[in-house]
Amino acid sequence: MQHAHLPVVSHPIASRRTMLQAGSIGLLGLGLSELSAARGFAEQPAVTPAKSVIFIFLTGGLSHQDSFDLKPDAPDTVRGEFRPIATRTPGIDICEHLPLLAQHSERFALVRSVGTGDSGHGVACHMLLTGRLDLPVGFNENNVPSPNEWPSIPSLVTYTTRGRNNLPPAIVLPQPSVNEANKVRPGQYAGRLGPRHEAWHVDIAAPCALGNGACPNCFRFEGTPFEHGSSTIFDTPMLTLPEGGSLRLGGRVGLLQNIETQQRRLEQDAAAGKLNKHRQQAIAVLADPKTRRAFEVENADPETLARYGKNKFGLSLLMAYRLVDAGVNLVQVNLGKNSTWDTHRRNFVNLRDNLLPPLDRSVSALLDDLSSSGLLDNTLVIVTGEFGRTPKINADAGRDHWGPVMTSVFAGGGVRGGQVIGATDKLAAYPIADKQSPENVAATIYRTLGIPSSTMWTDFDGRPHELYRGEPIPGLI
Repeated sequence: MQHAHLPVVSHPIASRRTMLQAGSIGLLGLGLSELSAARGFAEQPAVTPAKSVIFIFLTGGLSHQDSFDLKPDAPDTVRGEFRPIATRTPGIDICEHLPLLAQHSERFALVRSVGTGDSGHGVACHMLLTGRLDLPVGFNENNVPSPNEWPSIPSLVTYTTRGRNNLPPAIVLPQPSVNEANKVRPGQYAGRLGPRHEAWHVDIAAPCALGNGACPNCFRFEGTPFEHGSSTIFDTPMLTLPEGGSLRLGGRVGLLQNIETQQRRLEQDAAAGKLNKHRQQAIAVLADPKTRRAFEVENADPETLARYGKNKFGLSLLMAYRLVDAGVNLVQVNLGKNSTWDTHRRNFVNLRDNLLPPLDRSVSALLDDLSSSGLLDNTLVIVTGEFGRTPKINADAGRDHWGPVMTSVFAGGGVRGGQVIGATDKLAAYPIADKQSPENVAATIYRTLGIPSSTMWTDFDGRPHELYRGEPIPGLI
């Protein structure tokens, strides 16, 4: 796998059901490469889940003290500027800048005791996104993506589950998690599982140089003027077919016509015997109206756009909702690139003005739509960063990396809402009850998807590995 901007990522499972609707792929820049038959896939449990997961990754690390674990009685150097407000659940307070989520507290649980134990972005991301605390032999966070990484959770879901309705088991959108030098964070790809089991990566966010946040409402941490670098939120779509074939759609005008033209050409090639079975699989999904609609979020009705927010945060979560509704098992949404939540500077200004409001609006709209459609009970929603932030506020009015603890939010999928699991000390520095790790979070995902705890995966060297590295979070579901 190559990737500077990661415009194309492989999805290698050979099952008909794993071919993502190529119409939506063409629609949105999904990359298809190396769709070869998946060695060993037939030997896997091939679970078809009854439930789905939406994993919302706050890349960079959300300040837990200023969102879901405020300490109003802490010293001035710790407690920060924000006030706690009551939620609908007596005894549970969250940040004043999350008023919509405060009204949804009966739907979510706060786990205030999750920790990776590492305060570096690279290692913490690898731990969180792979669900493993140990690092593989040869791991190098400066050389990613690499076959020396453990496989990501979406890749393992691709390996162990079957997609539904001609969809892939797992999708990651709208772009990879990168730092401000556009360097990819580890733990996002198939790694030692091998490229045949790569999840779909939908890299469609419009280019915006060093902009952070909910584009087009971009910002810079230091507060310097900044404008979104594109006329759209999402970029020109591209479809890459197996074995080197590729098609780029010129624009959004006439998009449906372009997709239908692709479909007719593929059908003609298939009739002439020019396509292998993997390309033929793409034909069946080119014009699927439901899956195409999942990606046409910028054209949603005004009321929907207002509820989610017409920005990268909101429209990505709307996309995730539609993909789950269409039948995807797991959707990972990276909310922000360039370590958007890495608030070393102007933590309170950036959270108040640029980060918490779009998060509050979009996640609340997602929970509303999942509930009203009847999907909430069957869809686990997780909101988390890779670590928390330091108790002490630094000289730049920011908070630095803090691996010992963070708060993760869980909703739907059978979660008992209106509860808090775990606790931190009076400075929100260390867990003092019910400590959890990324291995517990991953096990919760796998259990939700109905993957047996005895499941093993085999790396490209033929070595077996346990899927479950911990127990699902006790008392959560």
